[in-house]
Amino acid sequence: MAVEPEGTPCWADAMFSDVEAAKTFYGDVLGWTFGESSSEYGNYTQAYADGKAVAAVVPPMPGQEGQSAWCLYLASPDAAATATKIRDNGGELLMEPMQVGDFGTMLLARDPGGVVFGVWQGGTHEGFEAKAVPGAYCWAEIFTREPEKSDTFFPAVFPYKAKQFQDESMDFRMFDVGENTVLGRMRMTDDFPPEVPPYINVYFTVPDCDAAVARAAEHGGVLRFGPMDTPFGRFAALSDPQGASFSVIDITRTEGEMPKVSDAG
Repeated sequence: MAVEPEGTPCWADAMFSDVEAAKTFYGDVLGWTFGESSSEYGNYTQAYADGKAVAAVVPPMPGQEGQSAWCLYLASPDAAATATKIRDNGGELLMEPMQVGDFGTMLLARDPGGVVFGVWQGGTHEGFEAKAVPGAYCWAEIFTREPEKSDTFFPAVFPYKAKQFQDESMDFRMFDVGENTVLGRMRMTDDFPPEVPPYINVYFTVPDCDAAVARAAEHGGVLRFGPMDTPFGRFAALSDPQGASFSVIDITRTEGEMPKVSDAG
């Protein structure tokens, strides 16, 4: 796949204290196979779906041990310029732009409401080699208790146009790049325990949502929500045995009418 337009999700990875256990879990739940770990880059290990690179797992760097979490990277043609925009709009840089060999340049940041995300300026590694096929990334949503902060921050940093769901039961917004909807934003309700920090929930495609949930449970995963049918697919929210949250979705099984949306400011 070519380099994605600015602001489009282009890669996902996660740190695990037990990488081998993570490989076993995701290998069975999502059908991933894994490449050789790259000792030159902290034993970074790519995951593949049907031979296409779709994500990566890595052990924590010294001092970075803690809760495992998936990190979504948004595409940038100039990571240094994006870093300046992040700072100028109240965000925090957790890792300054860092060149990763000839693969590209990365940074890690936090929005004013506490949502952590990455930025990737592609070099020889352009990002996802597949999307929306079994085992591959499909969609992501910002979960935040302070949506007004994310709603201001992200369109100031990336070329997003926003649309708001006309649904009083939830506060949900979508960000578009050009004609493509690339990211969602959901207000966290009181259903979320207070100790759960804001985060970006990454969805991986599966051929059968219920079967994926059953396999996750067999390997020590925890079902957080669903499975539920929606106009976008049948999905479920899970946590893996090391605490990283993610969702699985069968995009071939859709039900119900698409919600009405309106342009947001």
